[in-house]
Amino acid sequence: MELLKKNIHMDRTRAEAVTQITLEDDVNIPENKPDISSLNLEKGALVIDEIKPGTDCVNVRGRLVFYVLYHTSEEGGGLTLLEGKIPFEEKINLEGATAMDSVTVDAEVEDLTVSTINSRKLNVQSVVTLNAGVEEIYDEEAPIGIHGEDTIEYRKMPMNIAQIAISKNDIFRVKEEISLPSNYPNIFQILWNNISLGDVEFKVMEEKLTIQGDIHFFILYEGEGEDHPVRSFETTLPFSGTLECHGCREGTLPDIRYSLGQQELTIRPDFDGEERNIGLDLVLDIFIRIYEEEKIELVSDIYGVTNEVDTATRSANLRRLLSKVTGKTKVTDHIRAAQPGAPILQLLHSEGMASLDQQSVIENGIVLKGSLLVKVMYITGDDEAPYGSTQAQIPYQYTLEVPEIAPEDMSKVHAEVEQLQVTMLDGEEMDVKAVLAFATTVFKNIPVELISQVSVSDLDSARMSSLPGMVIYMVKEGDNLWNIGKKYYVPVDSLREWNELSSDELVPGQKLLIVKGG
Repeated sequence: MELLKKNIHMDRTRAEAVTQITLEDDVNIPENKPDISSLNLEKGALVIDEIKPGTDCVNVRGRLVFYVLYHTSEEGGGLTLLEGKIPFEEKINLEGATAMDSVTVDAEVEDLTVSTINSRKLNVQSVVTLNAGVEEIYDEEAPIGIHGEDTIEYRKMPMNIAQIAISKNDIFRVKEEISLPSNYPNIFQILWNNISLGDVEFKVMEEKLTIQGDIHFFILYEGEGEDHPVRSFETTLPFSGTLECHGCREGTLPDIRYSLGQQELTIRPDFDGEERNIGLDLVLDIFIRIYEEEKIELVSDIYGVTNEVDTATRSANLRRLLSKVTGKTKVTDHIRAAQPGAPILQLLHSEGMASLDQQSVIENGIVLKGSLLVKVMYITGDDEAPYGSTQAQIPYQYTLEVPEIAPEDMSKVHAEVEQLQVTMLDGEEMDVKAVLAFATTVFKNIPVELISQVSVSDLDSARMSSLPGMVIYMVKEGDNLWNIGKKYYVPVDSLREWNELSSDELVPGQKLLIVKGG
């Protein structure tokens, strides 16, 4: 007798660890940069240079790249951009990892603080979160049938199973050239930029993925001319394209995430040779997981009629698609200018980033808690510091509806800012209105006992002789044809035939005829 098995392809995070580190350094202003009068804006990004896994650990080497925009002490309060980096190396305890594993590390700047020590020196501090993980594809061997034995009874349990079909990472490159409107001065140098993505959508097609979305682009720059006028320019560009994806096909279940990676801006001449164009080269890091659902009938129990059958089982976790869920919530608040007494004359630019700090499962939903970080740049009435900025963390709480979800079904939720509008209320206060969008794919966890081995032996003659040759069995609460047949070593079909049953439904007190050896 042979137990027929089918490999069910699964994916899981085998090892995971999160750690926070603090980076700090005192940074001297280069000799070719003017003195600091006041700070305006700062931002930072983490670059991972090396990931070296070991036994139960991973060593991560990288750098924090930071940018600081400040007013100079020169007449007119001009703006200057300072770039720098703080290298780091961290050992993360990652239980279960080996030196042969492929470890991924997601890095995020949680907080960046820049302060002035003196006119020629800054202090830069940052809290950084590193999330390391080992993801793997593995097979669960599931029994689907019995071959080579006619006197064996087995029953099957139908299940809808979600298998991993494709698991890979890819990149998508976007190249655009942006031209300034005719009433804008030529570019002397770019002081500040912000690039973000919105409304990004993926679709699974035959052997490919399509992608489309919007690029939100902002620059603050010094124009050509004797007084180097400062100007800002903002626009939104649509983009689209395809990615090759061998094995993709319509009808599968995509779980695709992305992040904006490398960003390059270059000033380019137009047809007249004037510096009026900006070349944009973006790289999207794309994490592709494609699942497919299949109805499988698993052998859930076996017994013998003329032989004794023993089974060995092992615990496993399978899953089915529970829900692809999206949701939106509004966030509103008032924020104030960072420099009291310097009235806001005009808003230049606003940007927002949604962070998800906590998610917990409740009945039929996931409670999401986090904050919206809003940064606003504006023109002030202060001649010595004509450009100002402020930022605020606005908390939110939202329940994403997921019927039937249980704590073990938790999945990662993606959060992004879908809309952001900042308007002036007066010279010091602004009104913020935002829409946050959330999305996740939830799989229902199904714990099962899978039959892994079957052994056949002769029936216990003493036990068989103790069973009556014929019996009228009185059905009890919880009985079914299967467990009655298993107890008396008779086929389920014979029970149906002897008792002329039109269905398998039994009721307590019902009488069944059972014939040994029937």
